Amino acid sequence: MSDKLEKLTSALLDAAQKAGAEAADALAVAGSSLSIDVRNGALEQAERSESTDIGLRVLVGTRQAMVSASDTRPETMAEMAVRAVAMAREAPEDDTVGLADPAQLAQHWDVDALEMYDPSEEPAPAALEDDARRAEAAALAVKGISQVQSAGAGYGRQNIHLAASNGFSGGYSRSSRGLSCVAITGTGSDMERDYYGDSRIFQNDLPDAEFIGLTAAERTVERSGARKPKTGAYPVLFDERISSSLIGHLLSAANGSSIARGSSWLRDALGDAVLPDHLSLIEDPHRVRVSGSRPFDGEGLPTAKRAIVENGVLTGWTLDLGTGRKLGMKSTANAARGTSSPPSPSVSNVSLTQGDQSRADLLAEMGTGLLVTSMIGSSINSTTGDYSRGASGFWVEGGEIKYPVNECTIAGNLRDMLRRIVPANDARLHLSRVVPSLLVEGLTLAGE
Repeated sequence: MSDKLEKLTSALLDAAQKAGAEAADALAVAGSSLSIDVRNGALEQAERSESTDIGLRVLVGTRQAMVSASDTRPETMAEMAVRAVAMAREAPEDDTVGLADPAQLAQHWDVDALEMYDPSEEPAPAALEDDARRAEAAALAVKGISQVQSAGAGYGRQNIHLAASNGFSGGYSRSSRGLSCVAITGTGSDMERDYYGDSRIFQNDLPDAEFIGLTAAERTVERSGARKPKTGAYPVLFDERISSSLIGHLLSAANGSSIARGSSWLRDALGDAVLPDHLSLIEDPHRVRVSGSRPFDGEGLPTAKRAIVENGVLTGWTLDLGTGRKLGMKSTANAARGTSSPPSPSVSNVSLTQGDQSRADLLAEMGTGLLVTSMIGSSINSTTGDYSRGASGFWVEGGEIKYPVNECTIAGNLRDMLRRIVPANDARLHLSRVVPSLLVEGLTLAGE
């Protein structure tokens, strides 16, 4: 498959040159996926898809255009190139667009060392169905579970190849294997639900189906009888399963696209303290068996480990070539792209410094407050950092969980919140975003 994709991208570049493009890059993606859902012990849905997509970006002077297709016939690729060049000639000028200089390109990489692809046989539909059935049965066996909303298993694989007229050509493969379960307790207006799921690159790393179903059920039963919490200013502990969303707001604000538009609450914060002094936020695109790893970025630049925040201080923006040129900076090799979209900056794997306390330790430290385990909706002002989100979880008094809560809102300002976070030591190391539970003091809580 990799040879086929390499030939496709080469053919696209040849077509672009014949059509009059001054520079071009091409991306080919071939993949397949299989998903199985069961309900009440019976197969509810089985879906399989296979596709090959190609995308071509052409540059004429300082103008660019992009086209994509799923038809890989030679005549289609020739027509794509002609249309792309015609579109580029009508596009507005932008002196920040352009391919990488050949000296910037990745030269050597070891895809196998990253272990992004499981070479074992694709699981049979019957095996996926059996996993989903066992997860559902394990959830239903827990007292208090009235039904399982869904239980599903899936598998996917993807082959990617990128080539450009500056001489770059490279590709790699990815695979994933997942299993999830959503359980419900109660009936009518007293219904509560929760879930558990996991996804891994290698089948052998995935937890067994019974563990998935049991965890989903236990989480759900714990939510039985949820009510609104008290209104006031309280400490809030963001559980590990949702704490990465808080760090995600920092990553979005440090994205070069937001900085270039002037629409980020961090736009003037380069070199400022944005986290507690002992915490760092590290991006590492080369972590083994992690879904976000990649040997080169969407413009062919070599990826590398870097500190986004070091000892609390924001050290730089997340940049691709274009946003780097707009800001007068070098790319951080963070370009991401699809077959129908030009490059844009995006982070890969990130890890926040973990603390030396457990989640239970932080609950004891917070005394009275809210443990948040799920969030819905959001009202985030990207310019000011004002934060407001719907939440549910558990009310804590005397350092111990007292009862489940729902239908509440937590609010604060992200810059203030992030400066006073206290991390636990419970982050899951196989995730692309390794973020432990985070305690934040003094948030406004709207409940009853």
